[in-house]
Amino acid sequence: MAAKQLVNRADFKSILPFLPPLKLQSSSNTLVWPNNKVIEILQSLSKGPSQSRVDSGERFFETVSELRDSLALSYRNRLARHTGEGFARFFDECLSSEEKDKWFKDIVPVMAKVLLKFPYIVQTHYKNSHSVFPGVADTALRLLESQQSGVVFLARDLIAALLACSFFCLFPSANRRAKDLQGINFDTLFTSIYEKNEEYQKHKIKFIMHYFERICSKRPDGYVSFERKALSPCPTSQLWANSAFPLCRFEVRSSGSIEDHSGGSLEVDFADRYLGGRVMTYGCVQEEIRFLINPELIVGMLFLPSMSDNEAIEMVGAERFSKYTGYKTKLQYSGDYVDRREVDSVGRRMSRVIAIDALPKAGTRQYRLEFLLREANKAFCGFLDQDKSQQQMLPHDVGVITGNWGCGVFGGDPEVKTVLQWLAVSQASRPFISYYTFGLEKLQNLDQVCEWILSQKWSVGDLWKRLVEYSSKRANKETKRGFFHYLIPTSEQSTSKYCK
Repeated sequence: MAAKQLVNRADFKSILPFLPPLKLQSSSNTLVWPNNKVIEILQSLSKGPSQSRVDSGERFFETVSELRDSLALSYRNRLARHTGEGFARFFDECLSSEEKDKWFKDIVPVMAKVLLKFPYIVQTHYKNSHSVFPGVADTALRLLESQQSGVVFLARDLIAALLACSFFCLFPSANRRAKDLQGINFDTLFTSIYEKNEEYQKHKIKFIMHYFERICSKRPDGYVSFERKALSPCPTSQLWANSAFPLCRFEVRSSGSIEDHSGGSLEVDFADRYLGGRVMTYGCVQEEIRFLINPELIVGMLFLPSMSDNEAIEMVGAERFSKYTGYKTKLQYSGDYVDRREVDSVGRRMSRVIAIDALPKAGTRQYRLEFLLREANKAFCGFLDQDKSQQQMLPHDVGVITGNWGCGVFGGDPEVKTVLQWLAVSQASRPFISYYTFGLEKLQNLDQVCEWILSQKWSVGDLWKRLVEYSSKRANKETKRGFFHYLIPTSEQSTSKYCK
């Protein structure tokens, strides 16, 4: 690809300020690292500790700092305080001698080789982006800003190179906030090891280390796609009320996890409006865990700014690499996971993750009509097939796998949130919703409640009107009952079959 052609591409120009600094070499019409110093450091690393002398966390961070200095990143793009101390503590104190030796002798050299090829991998991506998926326009890496619907296809070797850049803290950070992007370097995660020294933070890094261990032993192939979806115009309450769509099948699962479901269906990511949430800092709930066991999802944070109320993000093809136990501060990496999901016609694993962010600090405002609409339309946006160019690649008769979306720290009402998701799945013409209750007491009789609702032969509009009616009373403090008790006639409740 000619240098002039690459420079003039709008997609490349949009993402260039957010990539590690590269330059176009006019003599060869190729992308390269900006100076020989960067190449010398990476070549030394690629030959292992005997050549590079990098065999400890302290020396590793010194090398990271040298790379950043060579890329002129140190002044306006400073790392989090105590990043160096975090590198030293993690690699020199938190790992066994065997783990440490394997990392510096086997993994870091391969990561350095990947980084040496990074400019070539990026250029190859743009060269091939219009030929790999005939009939699908604009698939190249670019900044997908708010309200800019579109899809980006990334080869998994490019994703590996981008994640290596994150681990080595090579992304510029100074201009990200202006575009409503959060950080993607690993500095804050290492800083947390020094400042709080909590076990779950150490395990977060172990998930990422295991990813590199796997991809260093076998080059990843295939693709992952990231689609920004914007719903416009958004359905009004009247449109919801007039909907004649039938309610879809409802499956209740009292055990298991969303990510353990068989592949193909839409798996809901209980997202923050900033994709990935706090995976790179202190967060450790559903979204963060999903991004740790499927680290390829993290790359979406590079080019997808925060979601607006009418937006969702769909990510297809990310492989799962790890097992885990626990939740929040009890999270632990628990070994290798072999992802056996099938691959679709364009080389993506049948893993379809839908990021939708629920109403934060829901409180009593969640019962107001404007916020009922906000949640229904947010979920509908995520569950609806919008990109016609993708429809030829993906099956449509798939359901939605979800759970207690927005019901944890966001404070959502589980009964209301369950019904809102059911309405959205049905309106999007999905055949079923499979709902993991995660043992939540308020949903212990969800299967019986849904059975009763389906027995009424209601449409989406019928159930929406009843939800609006209840929520109005709840917002005005005219009732304290839960929605299920409100919905089901007292005579039937007395049988104790539906609501206990």
